[in-house]
Amino acid sequence: MTVRHRDLSVSWLGYATTRIETPDGFVAYLDPGRYGVLDDYYARDGDLVCITHDHHYDSDAVERVADEDATVVAFEAVDAANIDRDVTPVEDLPYETVRVGQEDHLAVGPADVWSVPAYNEPDGPHVNDDGSVTHPEGFGCGYRLSVDGTSFFWPGDSDALDGFERLSVDVFLANIGGTGVMDRHEAADLAEALDPELVLPIHYNTIDILTADPKAFAADVASRGVPVVIDDPEERPV
Repeated sequence: MTVRHRDLSVSWLGYATTRIETPDGFVAYLDPGRYGVLDDYYARDGDLVCITHDHHYDSDAVERVADEDATVVAFEAVDAANIDRDVTPVEDLPYETVRVGQEDHLAVGPADVWSVPAYNEPDGPHVNDDGSVTHPEGFGCGYRLSVDGTSFFWPGDSDALDGFERLSVDVFLANIGGTGVMDRHEAADLAEALDPELVLPIHYNTIDILTADPKAFAADVASRGVPVVIDDPEERPV
């Protein structure tokens, strides 16, 4: 389905893929693709496409969602040479491409884009058995977007890091999948701290390691007085 917030349309399309559209037709996508979530989807209407890290980079999906005049914003460490899939290097995509670090800002049309750090803390709750982490610092980023005066926060694949709670956020795209990212309990705590106008959980139940109960998450968040909605990625807006 499509979630309506203020005058914007927001849709979760599966995995981490989120689509945001303004009344004037400006469209932004966050982390499009992978695991078949965009099979038979050829909207090619995206003015802005943001990529957080290698695990979410799918060049075929970018070309399914991006308009020919799109701007693709990718974290500086996204590198086709380090990805064990057949992907086109970011700079070889047929669009304007911009690289960002962990704390950068740029404007794309009516959207302001801020990158934020995103990683698993080496002494945090998502450390592997061998002491490593799936998302070390410098591997990826999250994004805070402001579109038509509404701010969206997508933390990417990250723990709930200190400092996130100080962001000004209207819509929190909550990563609830667990394993190498915050789980639904940590995401609910962060939602309460952020106190946004709306929480939309994403990045769960697409693959086995991202199993979560969205209804339990929604009930938890709602019990804290924070508005929350669950989207259905099977119901696409285009």
